[in-house]
Amino acid sequence: MGSDSPHLMEFPRKILIGPNVIQNLGPFLTALNNNFVNLAIVTGKNVKPRVHPLCQSCLTDYSFRDSWYVVNAATMDSVRSLEESMTSYLPDAILGFGGGRSVDVAKMVAFDLRRPFISVPTSASHDGISSPFVSIRGIDKPFSVQANTPLAVLADTKLLSEAPKRLLSSGCGDLVAKVTAVKDWQLAKEETNEYYGAYAANLAYMSAKIIIDMFSGEKYEDTQREIRTVIEALISAGVASCIAGSSRPCSGAEHLFSHAVEYVAGHGFGLHGERVGLGTIMMAKLHGLDWEKVVNTLRNVGAPTTAKELGLNDQQIVSSLVMARSLRPDRYTILDEVKLDHSSALNLARSVSVI
Repeated sequence: MGSDSPHLMEFPRKILIGPNVIQNLGPFLTALNNNFVNLAIVTGKNVKPRVHPLCQSCLTDYSFRDSWYVVNAATMDSVRSLEESMTSYLPDAILGFGGGRSVDVAKMVAFDLRRPFISVPTSASHDGISSPFVSIRGIDKPFSVQANTPLAVLADTKLLSEAPKRLLSSGCGDLVAKVTAVKDWQLAKEETNEYYGAYAANLAYMSAKIIIDMFSGEKYEDTQREIRTVIEALISAGVASCIAGSSRPCSGAEHLFSHAVEYVAGHGFGLHGERVGLGTIMMAKLHGLDWEKVVNTLRNVGAPTTAKELGLNDQQIVSSLVMARSLRPDRYTILDEVKLDHSSALNLARSVSVI
């Protein structure tokens, strides 16, 4: 996208956040569109038993007819299977009820079926809860693709606080990444005259900075205040992508590294935000940023800062660093400046104690 190219901005219409707001799901949906009747709710096998009893009576009271679909993987096979299941029950709206997997699959299905999508996160694991982007395995692209921005977001901080702490740590890793993503975007503007949106960039950077300021000097204590800050920062980062019309303010070389790890090592080596956090440490060093502050922040929220913590060996890290640049040649990042080879990638990872 050139510096003078037009782009479309779409934002969530309503965002409701706070403890126990899941009990307001019925009136929340009615206020969005009083013609909503048939709901498709996409969730995970561990999430459904937690949330179904909390919102069932509320949905019934507001005369909604809800069908629940459990997904086990964020793959195109899951997406196609769900779409086929919904052909005889074309919903008025589709809800992604759960973590990143359920939200991404529901968002993709809603996009394909041209139905409104409502995001109901139950873990603060990534910024896709409010953005138009999805990460689905089976798409012929090694990165996130664009769907539709959620019509609305309902984030119950009590439910979010009950999720495994590792998921919130992953969300913090995804947030910290904005410091290098924004630097990459600035670099692309300088070197290729790519469109750069200062407002979107600053909004994404602020989402990262508030997490770094809060946790670089003290450990995460699992308070409602901290949970709310993290989820608000994730929502804000997602909105930054809506303003930019792309994932640029939120995704740079650190995300390319994360995708490269999946190519090199396969799936199952860390959550998305954990791998991204590891990449952020190394990209911060390349950008000349305070990478030690990034390390301290990740440690204090319980996120990994070494390859060993993710079950990765030295060679996998080095190969991922070398490969990352090739995954998305249209996206200029710090890796296009330094052009890492095996030796320089090894030195980089060692210099920040990732290996």
